Amino acid sequence: MTDNAAAAKGGAARHAKKTVLKILRYAVLTLIAAIFAGPFLWLLITSFRTGANLYDLNLLVGAYSLDNFVGVIKFMNIPQYIVNTLIITVGAIAIDVVFSSLCAYPLAMMKFPGKKAVFGILVALMIVPAAAGLVITYLTITYMHLLNTFMGCILPCSVGAFSIILLRQAYFGIPKELMDAAKIDGAGELKIWSRIMLPEIKPTVTTVIIFDFIGNWNQFLWPVIIMQDPQKYPLATALQYLNGMFNYKFGYIAAGTIISIIPVILVFLCFQKNYIEAVAGAVKG
Repeated sequence: MTDNAAAAKGGAARHAKKTVLKILRYAVLTLIAAIFAGPFLWLLITSFRTGANLYDLNLLVGAYSLDNFVGVIKFMNIPQYIVNTLIITVGAIAIDVVFSSLCAYPLAMMKFPGKKAVFGILVALMIVPAAAGLVITYLTITYMHLLNTFMGCILPCSVGAFSIILLRQAYFGIPKELMDAAKIDGAGELKIWSRIMLPEIKPTVTTVIIFDFIGNWNQFLWPVIIMQDPQKYPLATALQYLNGMFNYKFGYIAAGTIISIIPVILVFLCFQKNYIEAVAGAVKG
C-alpha cells in the first residue's frame, strides 16, 4: 500500500512538472508572438485614431473612428490602386508558376548536356542583388516599348531563380514510376507535366504563389521607375507618396497600410495548409 501511494505521489509530481513546463513554454511563445505582433497591433490601433501622433506608443484607443479609412479612400482612390496591384500581382504569379515549373521540369527529370551548368547559373543569379540589374532591365523594357505599361512592370518581376530551384526540388519527390507509366500509355512530355507532375507538387506551387503575392503586392521601386502615370501605380507605391502628402496625419498612412496588408493576410490564411506542407517537406528533404 505504501509503494502504491509513493508511486501515485511520484506520478502526480511528474504530471505537475509537465504542466508547469507546458505553461512556461506557452508563456514564452505568447511573449515572443506579442513582441513580433506589437508593431502591427500599434499600426492597427493608430488607424482607428483621430489626430494620431507618429511617436505615440500608447496601445489604448480612446474612441474608435473610421475617419482615417474614409479619408484615405476618398483622397487616394484606393479601389483603382488595388485594381492596378491585382493586375500586376496576378500577372506576375501566373507567368512565374507556368514558366518556372516548365523550366524546373527538365532540370529535375531529364538528362541533357549542360544541365549542371544551367543549375549553377540559376544559383549564382540568386546572389546578384535585384538593384544591380535595374539599368539593363530598364533599357530592355524601353527597347520593347513597354514603358508606362503593366506588362513592363510585370515581366521583370515574374520568373525568378528561387521559384525554379524550389520547384525543381519538389519534382525530385515524385516517383519516376508515374512518368514511366504515363510514357507507356503514350503521353508526351507536356501532358506528363500538366496532368501528373504539376498536381503532385501543388503544396510547393502554393508556396511560390504566396512568396510571389507578397513580393509583387509590395512592389515599390520598379513601378516608380517604369510607370510615368501615377494613376497606374500599385498600392504600395501610392502609399509611399501618401507619406509625403500627409506626414501630419499619420492616421491616414496607418489606415492605408492596413488596407494594403489585408489581402496578404487573406492569401496566407487561404493557402497556409499547403504552405506548411511544402515547408515541412523541404525541412525533411
